[in-house]
Amino acid sequence: MNRFRDRTDAGRQLAARLASWRANPRAVVVGLPRGGVVVAAEVAASLGLALDVLVVRKLGLPGREEVAMGAIGEGGVVVLDAATIRSSWVTDEGLANVQRVERDELERRVRLYRGDRPATPLAGRDVLIVDDGIATGATARAACRVARARGASRVVVAVPVASTSAARALRADADEVVSLFIDGGAFAVGASYDDFDQTTDAQVLVCLSAAPGRRATGGDDGRDPDGDEGAPS
Repeated sequence: MNRFRDRTDAGRQLAARLASWRANPRAVVVGLPRGGVVVAAEVAASLGLALDVLVVRKLGLPGREEVAMGAIGEGGVVVLDAATIRSSWVTDEGLANVQRVERDELERRVRLYRGDRPATPLAGRDVLIVDDGIATGATARAACRVARARGASRVVVAVPVASTSAARALRADADEVVSLFIDGGAFAVGASYDDFDQTTDAQVLVCLSAAPGRRATGGDDGRDPDGDEGAPS
């Protein structure tokens, strides 16, 4: 038996740990697409908090896309792992090519998930960044920096499971890191779930439209164009 049946179960368990956030008028929950939004929706619903999405993208090594060499986020935020880039002999051109492709996908998702609705204001607010798990921490660090750039007064990263190294690295960008389980050694987020199937754009839109004050923005067929869901981030 794994620790969580699925992302919904993980969100409910995580919400129980975050009970002190309940009905905090300054707080907002932001989920990281795609799988993190399902977890975040449960957290927001259980705690009576507003829900939004914060779009980030992992930068995978050329030819080894499952390995993160950094991440990008809304507003031009870039987080790079200089050691990985150097040890993998990634050229400036190669890095630029990956960033361009991922920036295009990031902007597509922003348009899809928000439509003509502006992002929830974060200035002066307590921001709870939620994902379905963290292996390297690259995308979560980018999300923290996006929230800071938008004026968040407090940034907390909350996940069902994280690697020891990622949790440690995130403390440089987050005021607090909350994880139900922290694992050392070889680590895969999906190993903690009975069901870790890919989350689609359509599922993200359902979660967002069901949140109080939200409406559906429309969308595509919900297919994953790049098959990145569930990869280490």
